[in-house]
Amino acid sequence: QVQLVESGGGLLQAGGSLRLSCLAKGNFLKINAMGWFRQAPGKQRELVTTSGYGGTINYADSVESRFTVSRDNAKNTVYLKMNNLKPENANIYYCNANVQRTLMGNMYYWGRGTQVTVAS
Repeated sequence: QVQLVESGGGLLQAGGSLRLSCLAKGNFLKINAMGWFRQAPGKQRELVTTSGYGGTINYADSVESRFTVSRDNAKNTVYLKMNNLKPENANIYYCNANVQRTLMGNMYYWGRGTQVTVAS
């Protein structure tokens, strides 16, 4: 079984910074892609960014330049650094990963999400 464990969310004042972390735990060969999605109340979950195993990074067009993804393959961890946060950045942030469990198969997994709240 594979589990994605997010951490780093919380409540902060506008203008502050947070770094979210997502650790992949379990039995697998490697993690192909890891990334972040976000979901606001009453809205659909949307892509923020993805990071490939070899270092390829993509951001959704709507994502602010204040957001930066990074990844540590040795630690099976992906990070999302968010600077100068604004109230509209308040969301639940979900980690997503495409995990190579066997030579023949890979699957997508979701974390439970971590809440980011920004006070004005």
